[in-house]
Amino acid sequence: MDERNYLGDLGDSDSNIPEEGPTAPPPGWLEDVTGYDQNHGDEDGTDKLYPPPPDYAPVSENDRNLQVPTVSVPVVSEDVAREALMEFVERKWTYRSKPARDMTFTDLKPFTVYRYRLETYTESRSSTWEFEPYTNQFVDGPQYGASPLPWDVPVEVPPMYTNVCLKVRVPHSSVVKVCHQCHGRGKVKCNHCRGKGETRCMSCHGTGRKSKKRCSFCRGSGRRRCSYCSGKGHKTCKSCLGHRNLLHFIQLTVKWKNHVFEFVPDRFPEFPIKKFDKVSGDAFFVEESIVVYPVMGFPDLDICNMSQKMIEEHLGKFSTVSRILHQCQSIELVPLTRVFYTYKGKDFNYFVYGIENKVYTPKYPSSCSIL
Repeated sequence: MDERNYLGDLGDSDSNIPEEGPTAPPPGWLEDVTGYDQNHGDEDGTDKLYPPPPDYAPVSENDRNLQVPTVSVPVVSEDVAREALMEFVERKWTYRSKPARDMTFTDLKPFTVYRYRLETYTESRSSTWEFEPYTNQFVDGPQYGASPLPWDVPVEVPPMYTNVCLKVRVPHSSVVKVCHQCHGRGKVKCNHCRGKGETRCMSCHGTGRKSKKRCSFCRGSGRRRCSYCSGKGHKTCKSCLGHRNLLHFIQLTVKWKNHVFEFVPDRFPEFPIKKFDKVSGDAFFVEESIVVYPVMGFPDLDICNMSQKMIEEHLGKFSTVSRILHQCQSIELVPLTRVFYTYKGKDFNYFVYGIENKVYTPKYPSSCSIL
């Protein structure tokens, strides 16, 4: 006899209402599916992760070393430097604009700043058993064929370098089982009143009297109707929503993620390197491939060394747990100019950085609380 039909004919007498069971099926409740053996989630509750098959490993298109062109350092003019400082001061209500207007430039010193960026776009696949109330919906079970392996389930790949999470029901993995939480009754005993339908009155603490008078909340009974189950002594099962049976299926989670690494050599003690995170540069070198190659022969050896280190690190870190779909590396020239000036006989300086001409100044000639 079919299990779900047999369970639907069971009685609903209150004496048979079970205690609320676990929210997740216990071990051994579901049969293993080929390719998803022991797929009941890791100990920390996360999905089971599947490394890609060996033939999914990234392969270099050819064997070569990259040559990167050299570029000239951009120069900021006095007009641009003054305008940048004026805009900066306008956003600082404690700063006066007069020093920015009347200052005298003494020197503008540009610096060569390179920013290396490596992007590795990966796809990972994991799965776990999920369930929903069974309401006579279609059951795509093993009678329709074997479930495809995790990396054989077809999915549509999103645009490159976009972070996307897609959840897919694995074909032919569905099965109907009696609800493990209510044991097929559709309801469970209320754990707040323990099935009695009433609880001790919190106003009189169950005595029935308060201030030597009959408690008005419980009318002297010392008991009140349970607010959690409305006095029924039982609640609708949260798992099956009263339908008694559950449709279990394997849910495949596909994640596309862009792993980004950026590096700027820290050679300017007076300038906070974190400031570069919020500005743009001129990307004079960009390379994209399934696997990119370390930068070689570039004048800045720190960039070359970091390129080789991070490419190796990304390959070793991501290829074992995910599929590397594409990589992109670039080198940007980020403008940085140190501006020296005088105001009222005193020396000051500030930095103009990024294509946006942002300003960082360690000290400004004057400030006030009221403009």
